[in-house]
Amino acid sequence: MTTQYKSLKDLPREHQMAPGTAMCAGCGGLEAIKQIADVLGENTVFVNAAGCMTLLSVYPHTPFRGSWLYTAMGSAPAGAQGVRDALDVLMRRGRIPAEENLKVVVLTGDGAANGIGLGSTSGAMDRGLDFYYVCYDNEGYGNTGHQTSSATPLGAETATAHSNAGGKKDLFGIWVAHRPAYVATVAGAEPVDLARKVERAMGLQGPKMFIAFAPCPTGWHFEPRESVEVGKLAVKTGLWPLKEYVDGKVVHTRPPRPRGERPALEEYLRTQGRYRHLFEPRRDEAMLARLQAQVDAYWDSAA
Repeated sequence: MTTQYKSLKDLPREHQMAPGTAMCAGCGGLEAIKQIADVLGENTVFVNAAGCMTLLSVYPHTPFRGSWLYTAMGSAPAGAQGVRDALDVLMRRGRIPAEENLKVVVLTGDGAANGIGLGSTSGAMDRGLDFYYVCYDNEGYGNTGHQTSSATPLGAETATAHSNAGGKKDLFGIWVAHRPAYVATVAGAEPVDLARKVERAMGLQGPKMFIAFAPCPTGWHFEPRESVEVGKLAVKTGLWPLKEYVDGKVVHTRPPRPRGERPALEEYLRTQGRYRHLFEPRRDEAMLARLQAQVDAYWDSAA
């Protein structure tokens, strides 16, 4: 059974993050990013858009074995273009050998990926930039208090909205519309699926795009130790489809059980304080039914 909290101030002090000193305990985004970085190896340069993960770097140090470049929130793909071009020029002129080439990895949150940086990302894909893009999707502007973003789900409470009426933007579909080399959804709670997808992308040229499910204890209001459980439930209930786009096709890599055999979405929603208002002081039967119907409709169309 998970423990809900109504707000950040209700978290035990040991689970609260002191600004500028450390990452939040139980960060699902960091869980996925560590796994991705381990598979990519140390010959990497992460181009980080302003966001939660900016706290990983306290100049001149980062926890990555490779390199790190910080940019404004909307310009990480443009920064990646400059780094990729510079590396190609240096190799062409014989200034660095091929074995010292670096994988260029854009790292952003969902706010930059879905909104502020979407234009520069689109341009990079249109140009066929040979890079990796990792969006850690914690479904809100996490580093400034978890305000609503374009990735905030229908019915979820944030610091700026009691219940987001707009629903979550289909970033996967938007990226697929650009016909890049590769697009995948991943979750740190499903490490085998994640590693296989990163390894597959490493054999491709062009834009390689990843959306990582990022349970956020401080923004979603649950105990940090339960982050993996929350991630697994998102996959098991069918809320977070694990899928990939390659060779012009979308394939689901870990389909959930058929309707009636998989856990009800309510099991996932109850793990988080941001959905507490759907159950207390009265059950919002209409919204709960609507959210379950969205999940069922997705998998019915994918069958």
